[in-house]
Amino acid sequence: MDSIDRAIVTELQRDGRLSNQDLADRVGLSPSPCLRRVRQLETDGVITGYRADVSAKALGLPITVFVTLTLERHAVETTEVVEERINALENVTECYLLAGDGDYLLKVAIGSLEEYEDLVRSKLRSIPAIASIRTSFAYSTIKKPSPLPVRA
Repeated sequence: MDSIDRAIVTELQRDGRLSNQDLADRVGLSPSPCLRRVRQLETDGVITGYRADVSAKALGLPITVFVTLTLERHAVETTEVVEERINALENVTECYLLAGDGDYLLKVAIGSLEEYEDLVRSKLRSIPAIASIRTSFAYSTIKKPSPLPVRA
């Protein structure tokens, strides 16, 4: 990536709804080469998609929960089932495989404590090989998801 590609990525992270003309103006290109570069960044897997930032609270999901899952065993078949089951849970908005304490970190958007209790009792506990479930509730957002640094 050259400096223009980095500028394109930076601008699109700030506002993914920029028109090609506005983007081209911001990065100092004419529209046609700008669009070609954007398409190439998409093809190369640098830009992986576009989405709207949506208020969880407005959707009736005011509670953010971080859940650490620890497995009893780490056989390939076990982790495949665990990951398949986690991916099927619509309230799980992010999931990370960890090194260190715990095996998976889940970010959950949920409507109430009762809904979270149901998620734990009926869905998380039914996943095979889960040894422990640790829960932390977020009560304030200090920094919202932000653009990735685009380095040279």
